[in-house]
Amino acid sequence: MNVYAIKAIYRFEMARTFRTLTQSIASPVLSTSLYFIVFGSAIGGRMGAIDGVSYGAFIVPGLVMLSLLSESISNASFGIYLPKWSGTIYELHSAPVGPAEVILGYVGAAASKSLMLGALILVTARVFVPYQVEHPVWMVLFLVLTSTTFSMFGFIIGLWADSFQKLQTIPLMVVTPLTFLGGAFYSIKMLPPFWQKVTLVNPVVYLISGMRWAFTGTGDVDVVVSAGATFGFLIICGAVITYIFKTGWRLKT
Repeated sequence: MNVYAIKAIYRFEMARTFRTLTQSIASPVLSTSLYFIVFGSAIGGRMGAIDGVSYGAFIVPGLVMLSLLSESISNASFGIYLPKWSGTIYELHSAPVGPAEVILGYVGAAASKSLMLGALILVTARVFVPYQVEHPVWMVLFLVLTSTTFSMFGFIIGLWADSFQKLQTIPLMVVTPLTFLGGAFYSIKMLPPFWQKVTLVNPVVYLISGMRWAFTGTGDVDVVVSAGATFGFLIICGAVITYIFKTGWRLKT
């Protein structure tokens, strides 16, 4: 294992983040703050409690997940696509750096950025909405697991994309709708029985439900099932990345 290569890639990606703090950190935090103002303070004050929790506190886990998913995918996909676009990806091919070092460097940096953002959003949420964390260890587990899993998913998107437009296709047309339909602003128990079953096909439901359980002690899905579903998606992403590096698909062309 080339530890120096991992550190070099990681530090380069983190330095890029601090050079673009407005886009990387300030913009997502500001966007999420608007959600807290509109849904948490304005609308939430007119709505009743859900599962014994105020509406403002109820949507905190969903909004954290909404930001975490989008930023994890964006950070990782752009991080690996930029070397492909600029041609510096060939320096990685010629350097004594294996797939493990590349993945740990890029995915580790993307996950770290997402965790930083998640922590800032939680601090920001406290300004607008009072909330409690019933199971802090589980909260940290879901934050780390989700950021790592979707950073790997974003890494795959960055390898697949051959234009900047394609980098945004899956996040905007697939991930964001699934997040809004995954119970970010409501409990799926509010839906008719048929649609409750249909909604369980949405993988984002398990992420939001697990995070909400960590905050409030209640969720739409059992927390062990939520953690298992997230871990399963992590394994699938790892298998896909392994296949890509073995075959050289989208890496050598």
